[in-house]
Amino acid sequence: MIAFIRQVVVPQFGFYSADTTITPLGNGHINHTFLVANPTKKVVLQKLNTAIFTMPDAVVNNSANISHHLLSKRKEKHYAMQVISPVLTESGLLGLDLGEQGFWRAIDYLEYSHTIDVVTIAQQAEVAAYAFGHFASALSDMHTDSVVDVIPNFLNLPQRLAQLRQSVDSDLCGRLATCQPWAEYALSQTEVLAQLADFETKLPKRICHNDTKINNMLFDKRDMSSMAIIDLDTCMSGYLMYDFGDMVRAFCSPEPEDSTLLNHVYARPEIITIATKAYLEALNGIITPLEKQSLWLGIKVMSLMLGARFLTDYLTGDVYFATEHSQHNLDRAINQLTIYQSLVKQQAQLITLFN
Repeated sequence: MIAFIRQVVVPQFGFYSADTTITPLGNGHINHTFLVANPTKKVVLQKLNTAIFTMPDAVVNNSANISHHLLSKRKEKHYAMQVISPVLTESGLLGLDLGEQGFWRAIDYLEYSHTIDVVTIAQQAEVAAYAFGHFASALSDMHTDSVVDVIPNFLNLPQRLAQLRQSVDSDLCGRLATCQPWAEYALSQTEVLAQLADFETKLPKRICHNDTKINNMLFDKRDMSSMAIIDLDTCMSGYLMYDFGDMVRAFCSPEPEDSTLLNHVYARPEIITIATKAYLEALNGIITPLEKQSLWLGIKVMSLMLGARFLTDYLTGDVYFATEHSQHNLDRAINQLTIYQSLVKQQAQLITLFN
């Protein structure tokens, strides 16, 4: 792939010299990402997964619209972080559609940027939670019609559980015997569905990030302050409880999301507490009382939903998330459902943060 990128793709973005380097970047589950550099400039190059992002033009248009809005906010001194903007092709396009060879786009690379995959100290959670709240605050006056829902029902727990039920019933790959208790447990959580249905009729829709895991916030490696929010591909209309919930779900465990050390996989209450306070501080004056109340449910919903999605992918042959071995999605599913169980056990203590 590197040879193809060098010969066909990067010249479209102005990289012609023989000393251009192309190296894989990050560990995302969906797109292929590379750092492209020569002595004078660097960009992040991505090949979008068009099996998932079936409207790649809408993806890059959404990202451009959000970047433009954030740049305006930054100019007005209402947004403190840097903004990841698209890098146009030499013919002025947001993306490069090469048919069977893929849909490619380039975005800014920020020097001194640094990502982490697991929160190891409370300050990391505090910095990142404030950054995601600040991002949501900056988008709060952007109309939801400004973006297209590129993956309809992306965060739809009833649908995700229905897909899990279907995958259990069909057992296409003969894997059900290895995960049936976990699948039955996920499908039994009907009380969450009732609570969710009640909240969603009352909450305002906003433009949300929809993938607020810790490695989608860039730290500045010089002082570990927040630098930028990245990966705007799933920015769509939605509810703050999902952004917050996905963020805390990703922050709260001391283990990676595919760890099989289940004795060490739990929801750390101190991390949840500091992340909640920072997020609410960033959204002060914007988040409504009912939205604040919904945030606890959002944490539970997102851990349950991701667990169900990993299980569904495992049962249907690993067609969505990139995997490194045959049990990878099962390991991820058990990990997330273990987080969910830990949250349920601590509910009486933690729900008071959201009153």
